[in-house]
Amino acid sequence: MSGAGGKRWLCAAVMAALALQWCAVRWDFNRYYLGVAVDAGINVILAVSLNLINGHTGQFSLGHAGFMAVGGYTAAKLTLVLGGGCPSWAQPALFLGGLLCGGMLAALVGLAVGLPTLRLRGDYLAIVTLGFGEIIRVVFQNSEFFGAATGLTGIPNWTHLGWTCGFAALTVYAILSVVDSTYGRGFPAVRDNEVAAAASGINPVRYKVSAFVVGAFFAGVAGGLYAHHKTVLNPTGFDFLKSIDIVVMVILGGMGRTAGVVAAAVLLTLLPELLRGFAEYRMILYALLIILLMLLRPQGLFNFGPSTRA
Repeated sequence: MSGAGGKRWLCAAVMAALALQWCAVRWDFNRYYLGVAVDAGINVILAVSLNLINGHTGQFSLGHAGFMAVGGYTAAKLTLVLGGGCPSWAQPALFLGGLLCGGMLAALVGLAVGLPTLRLRGDYLAIVTLGFGEIIRVVFQNSEFFGAATGLTGIPNWTHLGWTCGFAALTVYAILSVVDSTYGRGFPAVRDNEVAAAASGINPVRYKVSAFVVGAFFAGVAGGLYAHHKTVLNPTGFDFLKSIDIVVMVILGGMGRTAGVVAAAVLLTLLPELLRGFAEYRMILYALLIILLMLLRPQGLFNFGPSTRA
């Protein structure tokens, strides 16, 4: 997806998102179903952005929830401070500004994480990024400015289906455009063999840092959408288990396969809701299903769509 064709798909996706939101408001759709759809869109943004780091570049990051927390807390704090006397016509601009500020601050944190971990790979990189994610969570948990352990409450409920689907479409388009560009061909080269990539004139350091910065930016935007969807932020919502959930979406969808990752993110959002009828055994069944999927389809359940793999 690139060039004029990619732009047409992006415009179509955004228009479809706005149409869905208009229909939801016009016919007063069930709020529960709308909430699940918004959760699915947020998870698509998180999974596709992590796929750039883990799937396309071959770095194993377990700190994506930390980037999400940075974006969520930043966007929420901005809207809480500036939104009190904000007229209704200016709220979309304030919301968009908060999302972008959260994304940019998360990108700076991604840069801070990427630079000192350049020489690490595999399990070592996973442990370091896990540590960074926990550090970020603990900082928010002990910061009175961000509500400490209680978190932030009273966040405006500004996230709706149109915003979420629009940003999900933009994320997919941006990641695919980067990977399919001439510059982006270096990501799979770094993933497959850093030494050979360096010998070919590719700078592995630049590509690793770029992946962390771009992935962290979109994770920060997803955090801002999440904050204004749940209206309450608590540090426990961004622990390492959240990062594991996102990693599972990437692995289940197929590393480096954007269409598969999107489908897996939607599936793993809907699956816990579909199992609510088995309340006592819901999480056990959820875990067993994931284990079976990993055993039966280790290459990814949704092994289709654009991929940078050979």
